[in-house]
Amino acid sequence: MEYLVNVLYIVAFAMFIYGLMGLTGPKTAVRGNQIAAVGMGVAVVATLIAIRDTSNWVLIVAGLVIGVILGVPPALRTKMTAMPQLVALFNGVGGGTVALIAYAEFLDSDGFTAFQHGESPTVHIVIASLFAAIIGSISFWGSVIAFLKLQETLPGRPIGIGRLQQPLNAVLLIGAVALAVIIGVKAIEPTGPTSQWWIVGVLVLAAVLGLMVVLPIGGADMPVVISLLNALTGLSAAAAGLALNNQAMIVAGMIVGASGSILTNLMAKAMNRSIPAIVAGGFGGGGVAAAVGDGTVKTAKSTSAADAAIQMAYANQVIVVPGYGLAVAQAQHAVKDMAKMLESKGVEVKYAIHPVAGRMPGHMNVLLAEADVEYDAMKEMDDINDEFARTDVTLVIGANDVTNPAARNDPSSPIHGMPILNVDQSRSVIVLKRSMNSGFAGIDNPLFFADTTSMLFGDAKKSVAEVTEELKAL
Repeated sequence: MEYLVNVLYIVAFAMFIYGLMGLTGPKTAVRGNQIAAVGMGVAVVATLIAIRDTSNWVLIVAGLVIGVILGVPPALRTKMTAMPQLVALFNGVGGGTVALIAYAEFLDSDGFTAFQHGESPTVHIVIASLFAAIIGSISFWGSVIAFLKLQETLPGRPIGIGRLQQPLNAVLLIGAVALAVIIGVKAIEPTGPTSQWWIVGVLVLAAVLGLMVVLPIGGADMPVVISLLNALTGLSAAAAGLALNNQAMIVAGMIVGASGSILTNLMAKAMNRSIPAIVAGGFGGGGVAAAVGDGTVKTAKSTSAADAAIQMAYANQVIVVPGYGLAVAQAQHAVKDMAKMLESKGVEVKYAIHPVAGRMPGHMNVLLAEADVEYDAMKEMDDINDEFARTDVTLVIGANDVTNPAARNDPSSPIHGMPILNVDQSRSVIVLKRSMNSGFAGIDNPLFFADTTSMLFGDAKKSVAEVTEELKAL
């Protein structure tokens, strides 16, 4: 029986890795998810076989059913505009689950002194359990704040307590670790019963730390935060697997933790910011006035769908820069139709994707892939930035912060040094926006007032559809 369980686990691990490989491109992402899901099913079956006490099967199956009932409907009904919130929430649930597992293990093993699965309370088991408790709790409550910010229930701007923020976070971390050390010492060298309030204290301090770490992070950093919290959830799951002697949790957790860590590092580099700087408190929260360097206020030029269509129809190359405004308006299919019309007129159309555009990693890629945009037409920032200078028209759809030239030109800007798309170097720029409000980072964008920029106000989907109709008439 043990041989069968090991074989099934190996099959599950292989499917996890193969499924993850499929996530490297939009064309194979769906299949990759399906393969990984089947692998998780195999791991669940292997775990059920490994459990000798079949009386626990009822509880496990009940938990699976409840999870399916609670998880599937939101996944099916959630629109692409709200997908980042769903990802943040589901990620948080994973971390919360790990924290609850650690709490349950503490109760069932009399303070980590007599593990139910037959393992002696060795140092690595106790440390792994307490690590899972702390990191899982941080991940859950941090993800809750990320969800509320993305949902705009909480403001996207940083929310903090000024200079006391970092000392408070340090006190919370030290407190959680200190309680964990006390629990660990009492577990390794039992001196008497350990009150459950010790582990409750660890979970509570870690929970408050998770809240206080994410609250001061501004909206522009949220894609990095989601990726970081995802990595933490994976690491906590791997630690819980180590404590439970469950190979599936160890491997799956390490895969998530490693991939999430790599993605977090890549996105932080794309913003020219260090991960500690982001965790210490993100930027954002500026005003929306159109103030410029000399203290004057410029007026943005507006344009019409007809004028925009004429500009693009006679262009050699058009670059579309998607942002969260595209997601809000669900304009990806309309953009695809407009691109087909332009291509029929001999205009080359490309899409410039900034690594942190939208609200989560790969948000724009997913939206465009949904509209069957060719993957080869989606260009990453480093691959397309040199092309803006020889581009006739760049169409910016709701992308504020990733096109802001202040990141390159204004040393006083909060985003100075962040790599951006060189949209301002195009011969002509058309920006689709509902209003002149600032982006999620809460800072102004001088691009909107440049001499080469025109603003096409209104719902992005409706505006693009109007441009397409005008193109048909040309």
